[in-house]
Amino acid sequence: MTDLDFSALLVSKVCHDLVGPLGAVVNGLEVLEEERDSAMRADALKIVISSADQALARLQFMRLAFGAAGSAGAELDLAEIDRLIRGMLDGGRLHIQWQPPAVRWPKDWAKLLMNGALIAADSLPRGGEICIETNTDPTIYNFRITATGSGARISEDTERALRGDPATTVYDARGIQPILSYRLAKGLNAGLIVTASAEKVEIAAG
Repeated sequence: MTDLDFSALLVSKVCHDLVGPLGAVVNGLEVLEEERDSAMRADALKIVISSADQALARLQFMRLAFGAAGSAGAELDLAEIDRLIRGMLDGGRLHIQWQPPAVRWPKDWAKLLMNGALIAADSLPRGGEICIETNTDPTIYNFRITATGSGARISEDTERALRGDPATTVYDARGIQPILSYRLAKGLNAGLIVTASAEKVEIAAG
């Protein structure tokens, strides 16, 4: 896969993840424009506000997790990463348990952590809990993300992508995020280890 193909698929994923909430905003605005019943208008306004908040949370998360996120050598505050991960994933069927201290991490390590959280979320089709842990020493970069819930599983395509297996990995917008995670881990010489057991998936790097 060329870098151009990789970039195109990553852009496709971003667009796909934003279509849902932005479409709901448009539908809600159409109801507000046409509806005269006060109760219906109130419900539509709630949908517009909730969907706009969701779209903003996704944009903020993806700007850092997938984007340049500052200049080379930049550091990111893990307290801000906590906020972005919660905005993207917490609530509904998923609950985030965040344990890392409020320290600054190199940009790519923070990006890898965010992408690891997304992989953990994808492993919980029925919802559950995601526990994120890091070393308490701010100079040592590693993490463990544990996803626990009914039906927790990691797909074979995701496992292959995280191993960087180009011969069997299916390249599409859905599968591009694990490939980004592999590239980030490879660039950091971090290694990305995924283990799965009954009702639990663990993702570790460092």
